[in-house]
Amino acid sequence: MNHFSYLTEQLASAQKPPMLVFFILSLLVIIFTSSHVNGQETTDDKLKQVKQAISKQKTNIKKVDSKRQKLVNQLKHDELEIAKASKALNTTNKSLTATQQTITKLAKEKKELTSEQKRQEDILAKQLRAAYSTGHHDYLKLLLNQEDSGKVQRTISYYQYLNKARIKEITNYQQTIEKIIDVTNEQQQQAQQLEQLQQQQQQQKLALEKSSRQRKQTVTELNQQLLNSKQQLEKLLAEEANLTEALERIARLSKQEVNLNGLGKLKRQLSWPVKGRISRSFGSRKQDYLKWKGVLLSAPIGREVKTIHNGTILFSDWLKGYGLVTVVDHGKGYMSLYGHNQALLKSVGDRVETGEPIALVGQSGGQSQPALYFEIRHNGQAVNPKLWCR
Repeated sequence: MNHFSYLTEQLASAQKPPMLVFFILSLLVIIFTSSHVNGQETTDDKLKQVKQAISKQKTNIKKVDSKRQKLVNQLKHDELEIAKASKALNTTNKSLTATQQTITKLAKEKKELTSEQKRQEDILAKQLRAAYSTGHHDYLKLLLNQEDSGKVQRTISYYQYLNKARIKEITNYQQTIEKIIDVTNEQQQQAQQLEQLQQQQQQQKLALEKSSRQRKQTVTELNQQLLNSKQQLEKLLAEEANLTEALERIARLSKQEVNLNGLGKLKRQLSWPVKGRISRSFGSRKQDYLKWKGVLLSAPIGREVKTIHNGTILFSDWLKGYGLVTVVDHGKGYMSLYGHNQALLKSVGDRVETGEPIALVGQSGGQSQPALYFEIRHNGQAVNPKLWCR
């Protein structure tokens, strides 16, 4: 094999790492310039140097790619840990809210029962005073009194009425006391639960902060692995191809539900999955000739992401370049995709209704700012979400 054939093959095999191509071309210029200037050094010697330099450059590129892949794997691990902690924290916060509402409700109920208790005590006091004021009458005298039997009967009936009223009020009073005791006990249990939830919340916050610090360090290291324009384009193309392949795969595996009617008749009728500013529009330039196939919605981290329409969860996992992604099947070939989430709240196979929370806004996938990446696809082709959401 002659020298030019060898160099041509090396150049062809180096198309993926552009820096290697540039390096080889530079060496070629040096070789042939030098060979004209200094005829004492043979081309074979120069070729040997080129081979050694190419081999060294390939080794360096391989090391860089290997390090970058390790960092990507570490990023995935960090973001999954963040998802785990934030999902648990979200659940705990909801439990805290529910518990606080229960405590408020119990306090109101206890206040009403205490007020009822006082009212019953007042009634019983009045009844006791009434009984005391007529207490000098002797039942036996009344029964032996033959002068006015009608009056005796009326008096006895009155006593019986008072006794029944007192018994009823005493029973009600006892029931009120029992309810107050029950409410007080439940208040104590709820207070203990609230304390436990608060401790749990604090632990989850610490875990989330730890994972977030680790992720920040990983992202910093990844950003230090600078890519030129062509490498950046190739990276984005690979990530997009990976997403497309994943969507095609889950579309093949999914079972179409006959009760899902798609989005065809819902143009301009759907709400956006999260309240936020559109920072990247559908069809705008992403890198070189690559364009955005969805929209990027800037929103605070942790804000709930809601499904635009009812459907079934087809995908719920981490994807390189897109972070934590969930995909909803709406039927009739329509899908919606939600990426860069902090946590995913639903699992594959879950049925979701319109407006139901399915994720939390994040910055997974190596993003520097929190945002939601949102796509709508029909039969595998990305369509402009603005045609459906308002």
